[in-house]
Amino acid sequence: QKNKMKLTKNLSLKEVTKSNTASRNNIDNQPNEKQLISLISLAQEVFQPTRNYFNRPIFVSSGFRSKELNDKISNSSSTSQHCKAEAFDLDCDVFGGITNGELFDFIRAKIDFDQLIWEHGNTENPEWVHVSRKAKGNNRNQILKAQNIGGKTIYTSYQ
Repeated sequence: QKNKMKLTKNLSLKEVTKSNTASRNNIDNQPNEKQLISLISLAQEVFQPTRNYFNRPIFVSSGFRSKELNDKISNSSSTSQHCKAEAFDLDCDVFGGITNGELFDFIRAKIDFDQLIWEHGNTENPEWVHVSRKAKGNNRNQILKAQNIGGKTIYTSYQ
């Protein structure tokens, strides 16, 4: 049963596919086999090592998004790595104990990633951390900062 499937010791498939928007709009937000393989890789190579290091729960505020769900969410790009099952938005504020800034710094220093984004917030702490990783490699290790400028989200290189 897919609903009870664990991607890693501390992360279930249900946690990374849960979406209030999908539920409200009766959208099937389940990955296909190829996407499931990518999700497992992302969970094993990014989420679980981070979870193990901090030994604290980490909330996945956005994980996998089906194309239909992604189209329903305003401002979401059709090239979103969430649709490819290659990205998680992580938020430590939900459970506490560590900050999103600490999470960002750990991933930057210790994890092989494709993209790492300091999402909004301030100079001390992002609102959440976006991290992506390609299962097949060729990860760019690109680090960005997202800021709201004139009502639009602008991405700049993280310094």
